[in-house]
Order: sequence, then structure tokens, then C-alpha cells
Amino acid sequence: MNKLIRLLSFFFLLFLAIPSFSQKDPQAKSVLDAMSAKYQSMKGFTANFEFTYADEAGVSDKQSGEIAVKGEKYRLKLPDQEIFNNGKTVWTYIATDSYKEVTVNDVSQMEGELTPSNIYRMYENGFNYSLKPEKSYQGQTVQVVELIAQQSGAPFERVNLMINKASKNLMGWEMFDGQGGTFSYTFVNLKTAPNLAESYFTFDPKSYPGVEIIDLR
Repeated sequence: MNKLIRLLSFFFLLFLAIPSFSQKDPQAKSVLDAMSAKYQSMKGFTANFEFTYADEAGVSDKQSGEIAVKGEKYRLKLPDQEIFNNGKTVWTYIATDSYKEVTVNDVSQMEGELTPSNIYRMYENGFNYSLKPEKSYQGQTVQVVELIAQQSGAPFERVNLMINKASKNLMGWEMFDGQGGTFSYTFVNLKTAPNLAESYFTFDPKSYPGVEIIDLR
């Protein structure tokens, strides 16, 4: 009897373990690949976006901003902050009523972080994925792909991508930190912009007089 119990327990544990390394849904991958190909073919794009953060107590932060992406380069504008990334260097500029400062990092120091230039490729490493039921999002039909982090302790344990069924545009995403927090992003006015100047992604101190430079390279 003890041998039978141990044998049943083994099969039960094996059954539970299977989903952890077999959740690479081919249908979801097809949707993700089409979305990724769409963004890579753009060579560059701009968009407005809306951001909200909510925890168990409700919405605690809401902002809007602008984003421009060209290959691995991006520029992100928020009300009191702006991030420049020219593919080699990252500048994080913060301006308040009392001070202005910019922190400078090498791109290599930011490896592993989710950025506007890799959100459409994030599924390629570190995640399992599955296709969820379609739904209406911003008045359009989207395919929802759920990404589940393969490693425990990842910054975000689950991410839902909302992909326009017809255009394959990434319209928004939700990120769950596993502690009750949800980060939601929505793209608005997405436009192809392949001719963005290289200088647009580089911080020029001359354009920001009085800024304190904190170089962490």
C-alpha cells in the first residue's frame, strides 16, 4: 500500500510539474511573432501613452506621456521626467521646482530591464505564454496573450499583452508584480516614424541650462 501511495504521489507531482515547462502555446506564439514583426518593420514609431498603477487599495498613480522608438533607441517623456537612450548611453533627466538633474548610465548597466524598445520582444526569453479569449479594448477587438515568468522572483510574474487582431499593433499591456500591484500602459495615436534624427535620442546639456550631471558610468 505504501508503494502504491508513493507511486500515485509521484505521478501527481509529475502532472503538476508539466505546465511549468510546456506552456509555449503555438497559437500565442503566432500572434506574438506577427506583432513583433510589425514593430520591427516600422523602423521607428511615435505614440502617446497612458499609464496607471493600482494596488489592492485602488488606483494610486496615473500619468500620460510620449514615446519615440527607433531600433534600440528610445525617448520617453513624462511630466517631470525624460529618458533618452541612443543605444549606447541612457540619460534620465528629472526636473522639479527646486532642482534639475540628469543621471547617466551605460546601456549595459540597464540590461535585463523592460524598455520601450524591447517590449515587443520580451516574450522571446524568460516567459511561457498562452492565448486568452479575445476582448474589446479601446473600442477595438484585441487578442490577449498572457506571459508567465519562468523564474520565481522575476520583477513581473505575469504580463498581459493586448494586440489588435486586424493590425497586429500592440495597443497596451498589463504587468502584475505578484504583490497586488498592477501596472497598465495604453498606446494612443501610434504613428510610423522611420526618419527620427539620431540626435533626438541623445541628451544635450546645452539645451538644459543649470542641470546637475550625475555620471554613473
